[in-house]
Amino acid sequence: MWVGIDVGAKTVEVVWRSEGKNSKPQRFDQSAAGHQQLIQKLKRLKQLAGVVLEATGIYHFDLAVALDEAGLPVSVINPKSTKHFAQVLLKHTKTDGVDAALLAEYGQRITPQRWRAPEPSLLTLRDLGRQINRLTAARTRAKNRLHALQAKRATLKLLIDDEREDIARLDQRIEKLEKAALALIAASPELIRQMECLTAATGVGKATAISVLAEFCILPKHLKAPQISRHAGLDVRLHDSGTSVKRPGRLGKAGNAYIRAAMYMPAMSAIQHDERAKAFYDSLLSRGKKKMQALCAVMRKYLTGLWFCYVHSVPFNSAELFHDCHLANAKA
Repeated sequence: MWVGIDVGAKTVEVVWRSEGKNSKPQRFDQSAAGHQQLIQKLKRLKQLAGVVLEATGIYHFDLAVALDEAGLPVSVINPKSTKHFAQVLLKHTKTDGVDAALLAEYGQRITPQRWRAPEPSLLTLRDLGRQINRLTAARTRAKNRLHALQAKRATLKLLIDDEREDIARLDQRIEKLEKAALALIAASPELIRQMECLTAATGVGKATAISVLAEFCILPKHLKAPQISRHAGLDVRLHDSGTSVKRPGRLGKAGNAYIRAAMYMPAMSAIQHDERAKAFYDSLLSRGKKKMQALCAVMRKYLTGLWFCYVHSVPFNSAELFHDCHLANAKA
């Protein structure tokens, strides 16, 4: 028996599927009490193989943690997987009950991997890292607004001062959260070592290392390089069929936007200050790749290299990441 749960902001819709037949949808509150009612219901089901729900923003997470802590086999899947699965089955109707039944059928046919809840301290680190990421993005936008105001000849001084005050407040908030994240990392010898390994990379400073470590620490360590690239949305989607369909490859962008954003500045720094990364980047340009395509390739390389360093607790070494032939060709 497989159970599908369609997660909403206020309620969750539940359908269980056995021998090819679906139950009628049942609704539970999206609250701690509602989660416990659902858990008691699921524990009474016989031959429960798994519970499937989508990663829907913040709403799925508390429920997934509660199910895992209760010992129930829960799987958290990418919403795009469900969408493509519905297209394969030619199902066009979309309601909460239909979506829950679709998730139950997905579990029965695909058998997704079981999800495990991370430790509370790691979840706290992830929340801190994501908030720092959001505030950093807001500070960048504020600096761009300030630049635009200063570029005008007749801008009211009050507006310029207001933007500067906003930037100063964001600086203070970011600094406060970074201190909290570093204190959390300092309490764990393993996280300290992993932080040191990440910051050994050119272009990876304290802020980037916190952002990357905050996302890495909640992922299973058995993920391989292609899987971590796909998780970050840095995998390449190819459109090539027969003789008539041949489109340029594009980034998947169906993954973790926080990791993807964290890779941009290190890659930019690496192609300027790391000779091996620059040689790799230049070799792609010489083969006709556009600058952004080559930069994304460096981002993907950096991501897989940092992941290896995190998993094995070894310092980042670009010599292990970029092939010597690129550097040799650059010097020739």
